[in-house]
Amino acid sequence: MNQASIEQFVMRYLETTGCHIAERGEGHVTVKLSPEADKDLMNRAYYWGFVERTGAAPEPMSFTFVFDQEAWSNSGQTGAGQPPRQPGSAAGTSTLAPAPGGNSSSDVAGSVLKGNASPSAAAAGEASTTGVALPTADSILGRYFGATPTVYSGYGRIPNDVMTFGSRRLEQLFGVVQTRGRFIRMFEQPDPARQNPYASLGYSTWLCVNYKLEFVCDMKRDELHSLGINLATGMIAEGFFERIKRRSLTPQIPPNVHLEPTSIRLEQAVAILENHLETMVKTYDHTWSEEAWKRLKEEWSRIDDYYGELLQYAEPAQKKEIEEQYRSREQEIDWQYRPRILVSVTNCGFFHLGQGIRTAIDASR
Repeated sequence: MNQASIEQFVMRYLETTGCHIAERGEGHVTVKLSPEADKDLMNRAYYWGFVERTGAAPEPMSFTFVFDQEAWSNSGQTGAGQPPRQPGSAAGTSTLAPAPGGNSSSDVAGSVLKGNASPSAAAAGEASTTGVALPTADSILGRYFGATPTVYSGYGRIPNDVMTFGSRRLEQLFGVVQTRGRFIRMFEQPDPARQNPYASLGYSTWLCVNYKLEFVCDMKRDELHSLGINLATGMIAEGFFERIKRRSLTPQIPPNVHLEPTSIRLEQAVAILENHLETMVKTYDHTWSEEAWKRLKEEWSRIDDYYGELLQYAEPAQKKEIEEQYRSREQEIDWQYRPRILVSVTNCGFFHLGQGIRTAIDASR
């Protein structure tokens, strides 16, 4: 997966989740996350729990996704959004100086909470202590607790991550997309030019399951197979995703459309697809498995000779430890070399289509 495909994947996620693109520069993009994306990526469960309990307007974070770190650094954007650091203070903190009259900002905030001062006085005290005119816009804390923080905590700093294959943030995105897209239900959008506005169009229901086949020994090969089955006729279509990916699909049922009845239950459809996949795998050339068995037997022979000699001349007190090492090594070699085929489901869904999918008739069914 190269950087171009990574950027395409990230941008597609941002557009799908409704994020607002604030800046698109060379090698990076800065976005205002949507509430959905903020919940997925920013790990702010406590904040969103507070918003949902109080009904307050959400304030999603901004984030910078970096695709080319060198170009991003040369553009001078690495420090964008960071607040000015106060003299003598650490990053992300502010040094509080006494306000005129001997009152500190904490005293001003305390007087507001006790009702002895107005919010405008608190804002004036805050400006005098930090030397920075902070915005006086209404905030969640101000609305519900009567005071706003008087110390600038660095909230305006825009976090960023470099999106490379294997990076923590990209792996997080993969996990989010896989979780959210594991099960879907889509409807084909009918062509208005061909649809009769006075008649209801019948849609057939297809179950699509995307399987991942892993041919594993001391080497590995993966295959992806997209199988679809018509829940009314039992017809199976291989390469189902390739057949429908260019069709216009929507998650909502279009107007003047009805779903035709099905005759195959979900459990039966899954069993039919699994049998079809098993039949297909049996037709493969399994020479790789025979060669893997030969390598496994060779490795077994080597460790038998090695540990057999050790056990023959070992002291009685050492034999137990050597036997444990022997069994452990046998298990490691068996796991590494034993040929096997692993099948897993990456995602699946129901597709309601108005146009049929042509496929060859299976004479065995």
